[in-house]
Amino acid sequence: MAVTKEQKASIVKKFGASEKDTGDVKVQIALLTEKINQLTNHCKDHPKDAGSRRGLISMVGHRRSLLKYYRRTDIEGYRTILKELNLRK
Repeated sequence: MAVTKEQKASIVKKFGASEKDTGDVKVQIALLTEKINQLTNHCKDHPKDAGSRRGLISMVGHRRSLLKYYRRTDIEGYRTILKELNLRK
């Protein structure tokens, strides 16, 4: 259900400046996107799981605020991460 260590390491390696750069906005957005995708599939299989749905909505809101911040600070990076993660905006 959760993002495994290997998945997290590959995402950090792909989007971060180094392998330990987990605080970068791009890395946080990519990790949240992976968690959101997994939780979306879970909610499709278990439609009455209200707690997971609440967590999903919270994660989507957090990702949205990170994307707004990234759009304000680096518009080109914002556009590239939207394309790489297949997010629509």
